[in-house]
Amino acid sequence: MSPALIAWRLLTRLLEPLAPRFLDARAKQGKEDSARVDERLGRASVARPDGDLVWLHGVSVGETLSLLPVVERLRRSRPDLSVLVTSGTLTSAALLAQRLPAGVIHQFAPIDAPGAVTAFLDHWRPSLAVFVESELWPNLILEARKRGVKLVLASARITEKTVDGWRRFPGAVREILSAFDRILPQDETSAARLRSLGARIDGHVNLKLSGEAPPHDAAAFTRLSAAIGDRPVVVAASTHDGEEIALVRALDRLADRLCLILVPRHPARSAEIAAALGRDGYRFARRSEGREPDRETDLYLADTLGEMGLFLRLADVVVMGGSFSAALEKPPVGGHNPLEPARLGKPAVTGPDMSNWAAVTEALVQAGGLTVVEAPWDLPAVLAPLLADTDAARAMGERGRRAAAEAGSGLDRLWETITPLLPLAPRGRR
Repeated sequence: MSPALIAWRLLTRLLEPLAPRFLDARAKQGKEDSARVDERLGRASVARPDGDLVWLHGVSVGETLSLLPVVERLRRSRPDLSVLVTSGTLTSAALLAQRLPAGVIHQFAPIDAPGAVTAFLDHWRPSLAVFVESELWPNLILEARKRGVKLVLASARITEKTVDGWRRFPGAVREILSAFDRILPQDETSAARLRSLGARIDGHVNLKLSGEAPPHDAAAFTRLSAAIGDRPVVVAASTHDGEEIALVRALDRLADRLCLILVPRHPARSAEIAAALGRDGYRFARRSEGREPDRETDLYLADTLGEMGLFLRLADVVVMGGSFSAALEKPPVGGHNPLEPARLGKPAVTGPDMSNWAAVTEALVQAGGLTVVEAPWDLPAVLAPLLADTDAARAMGERGRRAAAEAGSGLDRLWETITPLLPLAPRGRR
């Protein structure tokens, strides 16, 4: 083991006794689930099922949602295997509680300390672990490898800043990366960065390009459709700080009868959004209060989790949030997944900050299913023709849908990669 990894192990062992106090403090700040803090210490809250188990890990919302198609494929193709999904944030846990199939287990990932890692692996004893994006926790990865767990780093994305950090510890990062049986970066940029750290690359997979359209509640769709009536609908999806008011003011210039639905990326911000809208004199309804839009409301604040599929289906046009940081002088976000509206055949518009989705954005723009504008105040010129010409909007949405379908083959490539690493199926099911 390299000196840097030995030092990390010793440091985390020394600090581990302080972890419960640290986690309790985070729980009081609303950053941990106080009822499930023990899971972060490796202490499982549910029993392990009998038989072989596959473990899938993604730290936050985007990563864990990208694992859902993998979960579905495992359940369909290998029902003999139990599936454990771990994540690290409260929002991801809330979404997974709604979206994971019955029988699939969710736990919070353990902190990267020797005792927590040992307790976690002693209990769950996975046969295969799939880590999504760039979770490189030394104790967890190396201890799993030591126990013979097959390891896959899938849909890996690594920034130049992260590479610069790891280059200070070349022996450590080579040892960590060599623990993986397969490494599948999202794109050639991440592949080149990982190669520079000593990784062997086994192909490209971007799980965020895979999957189906987000689900929805059909009864809720019927109720909201009736409440909205024949008004055109613009959905501002996954908005961030500053975007809501900027978008509302920009779209004031559109038709008076427009129904604008704001879907903040983090619903916990809804109180501050509501306060800002109230100060500006806008009439709005909040979904978290059980209200629906009516003739007296200018817009609808959709401040709930797990209902993006519902709101996207209501849209005539979608505006992607997290993409206007430069124009609003905010820290860059990098945009959000434009494939979600595309899979539903919805025409979409985004700002220029789509660095996290650059290749997808380019493909959708080239296909004619997505338009990029520089700032929120540029939106009316693009949205007005689409709202006025339903045939043009429908054609644009269909072009996006076809491009999204072409982009979504990564799941098949990942399945081909992990199938030889899975435990043998029981006799009669092979």
